Amino acid sequence: MSNWIDLQQDADTGIESLRAHFVGHAYDPHWHDSFLVGVTEQGVQQFNCRRRRHQSTPGQVFLLEPGELHDGHAPSADGFTYSMLHLPPQWLERELRALFEHAPQQALPGFADTLNADPQLAAATVRAFHAVHGKELRIVRETASDDLLCALTRHLHWRQRLAIDPRLPLTAQRAREYLHAHVAEDIGLEQLAAACNTDRYRLTRAFKAAYGLAPHAYLIQLRLTQARQLLSRGQTPAAVAARLGFADQSHLGRWFRRAYRLTPADYRKRCTYLPD
Repeated sequence: MSNWIDLQQDADTGIESLRAHFVGHAYDPHWHDSFLVGVTEQGVQQFNCRRRRHQSTPGQVFLLEPGELHDGHAPSADGFTYSMLHLPPQWLERELRALFEHAPQQALPGFADTLNADPQLAAATVRAFHAVHGKELRIVRETASDDLLCALTRHLHWRQRLAIDPRLPLTAQRAREYLHAHVAEDIGLEQLAAACNTDRYRLTRAFKAAYGLAPHAYLIQLRLTQARQLLSRGQTPAAVAARLGFADQSHLGRWFRRAYRLTPADYRKRCTYLPD
């Protein structure tokens, strides 16, 4: 069976629903700005995340937080199939705070484990996926989403919202802030190192240790996550490429396909239903 992807976006919540099948290599390392909740339907889904290699098998739920670097690979010849929901952070936090009457202030929700074998969570994930992906009535989609959130509460933890993470080198955090502030600029390593009061070699080592990517690779991933946002709002690939500092539309397209296995035009069309 060849590789395929079926992706849609719910207009009311912004939740993306994706069902896909891959044989062999699926994804290069990348991250999303949404919470990922998915179920492996068939085969073995192998991926690296949180500095560990994971293997998700049928019935298991995989849970990833925004910004968590991960890849994808099928270690067996028959590949793997999965269904997944991309939950926008603002939507999830708002819904959880409505569900948790005494949710801690200045805290963010997070997933305790990357893989989970809870059958109730798996069933709730499947129901929510089919309700959203199948464009069921709003009351059906909302009920399924509420059931998913209730099942997720057993596997969530709250972590403090910190401006500076004491676990990570300060140099790396300063570099990350600089990249976010200058995302569309043609930034050089010397320029980035000077902004962090260090040299390019120490900067690269600290950044890789903190975020698992070199600064240039992080900048590309940052541009790609913003490209997804802009494309889902209807902006054209050419306009997005120009806005985010890609050399041209084909340059954006090459990186976008490596990360998401879709062209920017196809992603835009699936999210907005606008013609190319």
